[in-house]
Amino acid sequence: MKIPLSWLKDYVKFDLSLDEVAHALTMSGNEVENIRSIGNIDKVLVAKVIEINPHPNADKLQLVVVDNGTSKLEVVCGANNLFIGQKVALASIGAKLFNPHSEDSEEVFTLKKSKIRGVVSEGMICSEKELGIGLDHTGILNLDSNTVVGTKIEDIIGDSILEFSLTPNRSDCLGIIGIAREVSAILDAKLKLPETNYISQKQKVNSAISVNIEATDLCDRYMGSIITDVSIKPSPKWLQDRLTAIGERPINNIVDITNYIMFETGQPLHAFDYEKIKNKKIVVRRAKNKEKIISIDNTVRELNSNILVISDSEKSIGIAGVMGGKNSEITSKTNSIFLEAATFDSSNNRKTSKQLNLKSEANLRFEKGLNPQLAEFAIKRAIRMILEICGGESYSGLIDEPKEKIISKKIISVDKNYLSNILGLKLDDFIIENTLTKLGFEVVDNNEKWDITVPYWREDVNIPEDIVEEIARVVGYDIFPSKTISDNLPIWSPTEDLDLKRKITDYLVESGMQEIISYSATNMESESRMDFPKDYPSPVFIRNPISNDFNIMRRSLRESILNCISYNVRSWKDPIAIFELGRIFLETNDDLPKEKIMINGAFAGPRNAIHWERKSNDLFDFFDAKGSVEYVLKKLRIPMKFSKFSDDPTFISGRCAKILSGKNLDIEIGVLGQISNKIISKFGSNIPDIFMFEIDFESLLNIYIDADKYNFYSRFSRHQNSQRDISLIVDDFQEVQEIIDIVNKHNIVSRSEITDIYTGGDIVDGKKVITVRIEYQSFDKTLKASEISIIEKKILLDLKKFIGADLRS
Repeated sequence: MKIPLSWLKDYVKFDLSLDEVAHALTMSGNEVENIRSIGNIDKVLVAKVIEINPHPNADKLQLVVVDNGTSKLEVVCGANNLFIGQKVALASIGAKLFNPHSEDSEEVFTLKKSKIRGVVSEGMICSEKELGIGLDHTGILNLDSNTVVGTKIEDIIGDSILEFSLTPNRSDCLGIIGIAREVSAILDAKLKLPETNYISQKQKVNSAISVNIEATDLCDRYMGSIITDVSIKPSPKWLQDRLTAIGERPINNIVDITNYIMFETGQPLHAFDYEKIKNKKIVVRRAKNKEKIISIDNTVRELNSNILVISDSEKSIGIAGVMGGKNSEITSKTNSIFLEAATFDSSNNRKTSKQLNLKSEANLRFEKGLNPQLAEFAIKRAIRMILEICGGESYSGLIDEPKEKIISKKIISVDKNYLSNILGLKLDDFIIENTLTKLGFEVVDNNEKWDITVPYWREDVNIPEDIVEEIARVVGYDIFPSKTISDNLPIWSPTEDLDLKRKITDYLVESGMQEIISYSATNMESESRMDFPKDYPSPVFIRNPISNDFNIMRRSLRESILNCISYNVRSWKDPIAIFELGRIFLETNDDLPKEKIMINGAFAGPRNAIHWERKSNDLFDFFDAKGSVEYVLKKLRIPMKFSKFSDDPTFISGRCAKILSGKNLDIEIGVLGQISNKIISKFGSNIPDIFMFEIDFESLLNIYIDADKYNFYSRFSRHQNSQRDISLIVDDFQEVQEIIDIVNKHNIVSRSEITDIYTGGDIVDGKKVITVRIEYQSFDKTLKASEISIIEKKILLDLKKFIGADLRS
């Protein structure tokens, strides 16, 4: 929200510096984000045009002699709106002006003495754009004829623009009068509101047009008036300057007035060409499906039944609260107008704006929620301005529908002791009542409480705590005493979940992975690429999504991880090893969905960054993902093992495994595997192999809490160990983990690991050779070769018995 200081001072006068006022507003909750000066340019004075002569070497240029009060100068100028006696802005050599030919509106240049087509120009006669106060560069700035020659231009056109960063609940501050009320209350300055009374003709407006609200749930109030014999022309310069200062482009006097009133009061208005309204009938209704309208920006827009429109008896003539229609806009030929001020449903207005991808200043205000009483003040103010600036006559009375509307006052009762307890200090009753009165509240003292009537423009005040906040922010937070904590400090208690999250994140980073954070929302089309099973919980839909791309809550982190990989692989040629620890949301048909925290990680692409010493074809594989899981659980001192399964459509059958943990290694905490090519192709990734793990955080947390995390030291043997390798012929589908489990159950086996897997050659089809290195060690003595051989035979017998393994000779 941008507010020129000169405009603000129309409603409230103050003597403090602008910086002090901005600080006071910021401390009261209305943050002044920036203060920008316009028109404050050195070496630019008011000058009078004395002579105009043709340029000897250029038909389109003129030699202009000007008097700046101290000297007469000759400048070269190409503007076509010069005349003798005209008052202009003359920039002297060295002045810093805005570059009118640059796309950057803030770019400046220093004026230098130069020859233009052979003639020395001793300065420049400036346009609005060169002075930074407007966008017009078609001609020079024409100053008022009463302006004194030699006056600094900053005294004529200088102003300051306050740029506010408002909180979403303060819709009243989207009008300059709302900010003026704040300044008035904070500085205890008198507030001057604009006049709204006007003289109308005898004919009543109800006799010239009818209004019917069909969609009563989407329109709380619709007001209108007819003004005839108006003269459509450019707005007065003061009005154009004010709109230009806040970034609005002047169009014509009628449209400019409706925009001016919107920025002044916060209430959007719209003017229709009265003669273009068929049968002089206005209908506020839902659009028909696939109904089309050409909006005033010359865009054909297809509507649906969720969109509210303003129509006449035949067609739509405006999209309610968003933009008017081309078929009813004000033109130079317009003679009579129908002026609209309405209150539309904020939620529907916001949805309409998103569906049509159409944002406007009007829509910004409607979607915040406006009180119906604001429409009456705004339309009366607009009628008065139109009659003053555009001429014409107004019909008597106002269209005001629905006739049965209920406009009630909001009264909040606040207990005096409760208010003092919440504030933390006792304020005098007079201070509290005076503060609220300055803000527009009506206060009635009923002994132990106040009955407070909320002004209609404060839609954000609804409960006693809101009243407390109003008092605190206006009297100033500086008056509240600073106090140390008087109670005992809270006793620290362990937070196992936060501790586990931190450790997992740290350990995964230690293993070479990078953490990502993605949106918790997605959409059905994107999520459908994951091929969820039919019995998977339904998606949780978002009622008011910020975009149709994010209209459901995610049900899996897998999509987020694969999206990240497919996006980055297009330009990133180094290793991709990423993980995310985040929430998923599952529908339960209760009030709230079930939220689960999951840990997902994936590996794709080359194992190492590009380097001349490293192999370019050394790619990530299944064991990189497996190794990261093992590393994390080992660091957490949680036992685990892997068990093969093949019923998850995300992974390639036979290349995925369950992650089991718990005391008996029978609790499934996650999965691990290679993503199927079918899934990868849906994400448009050109990496053929992606390996992913997924761990249920809650399941892991339960095991972590019960685990003996501190008794992790174990006795080691003082006696010599011995290692032997055995090569086993097993079925091609045999799991390695099962071999390791059989070997490790023997007492004097201290450790075992796979050192080689071999197929082909003299090995028959359907078989493979697995070499296992077994370490033997006793706590009581050094083992003899004969003793080791006995245990080795038992191991081989068990392997033959349970998995049919044969020793390779």
